[in-house]
Amino acid sequence: MTENPLDHLSLDDLRRRTSVKWRAYPDDVLPLFVAEMDVPQAPFLVAAITRALELGDTGYDHGTGYAAALAPFAERRWGWTPDVATSRTLPDVMVAIVEILRVLTGPGDAVVVTPPVYQPFYAYSRNEGRQVVEAPLDAAGRLDLGTLEAAFKVATGTSGHGRGPGSGRRAVLLLCSPHNPTGTVHTRAELEAVLALADRYGVRVVVDEIHAPFTFADLSPDGGTPFAPLLTVAGSESAIAVHSASKAFNLAGLRAATAVGGPAAADDLRRIPEIAGHAVNHLAVLAHAAAYTEGDAWLDALRAGIVRNRELVTRLLAEHAPAVRVHPAGGTYLMWLDVRDAVPDGADPHHHVLRTARVALGDGRHFGTGGGGRLRLNLAASAETLTAAVDRLAPALAPR
Repeated sequence: MTENPLDHLSLDDLRRRTSVKWRAYPDDVLPLFVAEMDVPQAPFLVAAITRALELGDTGYDHGTGYAAALAPFAERRWGWTPDVATSRTLPDVMVAIVEILRVLTGPGDAVVVTPPVYQPFYAYSRNEGRQVVEAPLDAAGRLDLGTLEAAFKVATGTSGHGRGPGSGRRAVLLLCSPHNPTGTVHTRAELEAVLALADRYGVRVVVDEIHAPFTFADLSPDGGTPFAPLLTVAGSESAIAVHSASKAFNLAGLRAATAVGGPAAADDLRRIPEIAGHAVNHLAVLAHAAAYTEGDAWLDALRAGIVRNRELVTRLLAEHAPAVRVHPAGGTYLMWLDVRDAVPDGADPHHHVLRTARVALGDGRHFGTGGGGRLRLNLAASAETLTAAVDRLAPALAPR
């Protein structure tokens, strides 16, 4: 196996970077808050970008090359072959989701989200004039059909608020799979039940599957929950999935994405305006295509490193900060921490940890309902950095 890329760079190396992870806080803060990885860029990506620059291949993107590269990767990883012909290449995941929302809904229509969930789902939906309706995960961090049904009634106007099924009100369920920030991997049975419920209420399902490469059933002693691409689940004919290599290959600064759909969604993807693709970064598409084509061994080494880090941080927190409860996760390189019993009464967890431990973690409140008293930790760092972080956190997260 390729050597773990998480163990190559020192903090001094990383602090030469100028991205948000390394510039948002002073140098005495360990930044583990944003989804950037502490890895050197993979050689095949450097080669792909260098080759494009040498050729002057820096013009406008064209065609479905992105999905054509994703398709064999998805087949190898998950036994799924996306429909390349009807796919749409778009500038990034959230831009893709906005364009899809514009096709499937109008101003005043509803977007159902399942908090605690990726923060931009709220901001981008509201910026488009859509109403956000929450259907929180259950206490175990899983999709809750009863809560979803109640949200669908509100979203479609069938909840007794004066708008009935014939009103023409449209709604979308915006899913995150695997789930960010909890790391929950939705089961195939859960997704099938959600799709059936959405169909009953006329709610369209759109899923962000950017974290799909970071599922670990093959690396888990108990087998874990394998990733089920939504478009392979029964009832997904009208669903749309958005994919990007940016998370798995640390390409947030070279973003691109592709939207793919079930057979009944092909016309919807065609209705996304041609101009929506004008901002696609062709250099990014070439990099993402190289990642999908050449990156299997590198990605598998990285995944093994994330599993190691999850076990390391879980053990260190249990030993040194036992009041912290770690949410069990089968996916992502993020760790969801319940610190309600570990911070002083009335303290804001994010600012308390930042001030007393000089560690920057994701503020759980930003993820919507269920995020209060929680913090999100990025595991895509060296074992040395994560050990140092827990050493700092332990005194700040002592039992009350």
